[in-house]
Amino acid sequence: MALTACAGVVPSSGLSSRMGTAKGLLELEGRSFIRRTVNALIHGGCEPVVVVVAEGEEALAAEGAAAGAVVLLNPEPGDGPITSLRVALAALDGSADGVAYLPVDHPMVQAETVGLLLEAARASRSPLTIPLYRGKRGHPAIFGQAMFAELVDPALVGGAKTVVHRHLGDALLVEVEDRGVIIDVDTPGAYEAILEAVQAPAGSQE
Repeated sequence: MALTACAGVVPSSGLSSRMGTAKGLLELEGRSFIRRTVNALIHGGCEPVVVVVAEGEEALAAEGAAAGAVVLLNPEPGDGPITSLRVALAALDGSADGVAYLPVDHPMVQAETVGLLLEAARASRSPLTIPLYRGKRGHPAIFGQAMFAELVDPALVGGAKTVVHRHLGDALLVEVEDRGVIIDVDTPGAYEAILEAVQAPAGSQE
């Protein structure tokens, strides 16, 4: 089945135990991680974009809504980000031919990259599209509808990563120039490093 309508999903219901604070509310260049990821998906061509937060996370929910996303609650986030993806898929109820899955701790992904990936996915019949930066796999992964049954399978161990590994042989791997696809900001040290990187003078970054 060719990809036509692609929703965006931003899981943001984790405990953020390594970061010590809600990652979605961290700011980079004056915008929260939630706003950055949601904007990348919206302006990259995803419709709708869904943010999934834990119950009681009113600030995260408000930030997601302000960014233009549909906000859903994950009643059982303890089993990892796959639970947020399942909440989103249940709410979409087959209305999307695919989903672009972009974790909230990948705030550097550019909208142009999302658009490039969607274009590539639509031109291919691959059930899975993954960006590569200098040979390294990153996010967002785009799962075609053919992958949904595996993603919601209660017997799945290891979450979406397991599904990706199962289908690497069938995946469309798209080389991109956006280093943001591999920048995972999930510790205070990683956050400090990315703050320093964006504040560095032009030409001083790799």
